[in-house]
Amino acid sequence: MHQLLGLVLAHKDLSRAGDLFSLEDAEIEGSLSEALEQIRIISSAADYQSNDNDQAVVEICVTRITTALRETSSLERHGPALVALWESCLEHNLSPSGREEDAPHAKIASDITSCILQRGNKELCRNMSSYLSLAAIAQVDLLAEHTDTIVRSVLQAMIRDTTSGALILSSSVPGKPPK
Repeated sequence: MHQLLGLVLAHKDLSRAGDLFSLEDAEIEGSLSEALEQIRIISSAADYQSNDNDQAVVEICVTRITTALRETSSLERHGPALVALWESCLEHNLSPSGREEDAPHAKIASDITSCILQRGNKELCRNMSSYLSLAAIAQVDLLAEHTDTIVRSVLQAMIRDTTSGALILSSSVPGKPPK
């Protein structure tokens, strides 16, 4: 694993986490699967939901990793680790806390979902859609709040990946005038 990324995750070092954004995407790309596994371990700890430092470190690292995944077009290579982290988040409470903010695991799952739906290939999007269907069964109220965003993301991915049907699909996207 890249030295700085490994240090930040091993020591949950919030003071150095911001330095990850000074690294080139290609410099950390080879470490992303291992880093995602470390994040899965950290976020699965019994005290994670009450540990603000760990949550902040994870949030910064997930943002840095998803950016690197998009910029290096390496989503497929690191997809299994990304999906493993996403699945582990579903094992935790995703309901908003009394402080009117998303639960820590919901934030991670949301960032991952956004990354996959924005830049994923058809197979990854299809798999994510299957997972979303399962999540809908278990967390109807939580998922209902984000239905519009999810549908728009899926439609945008379909438009981007479809050449022959792009004209028909783009005219059906809410808020977009027909071409």
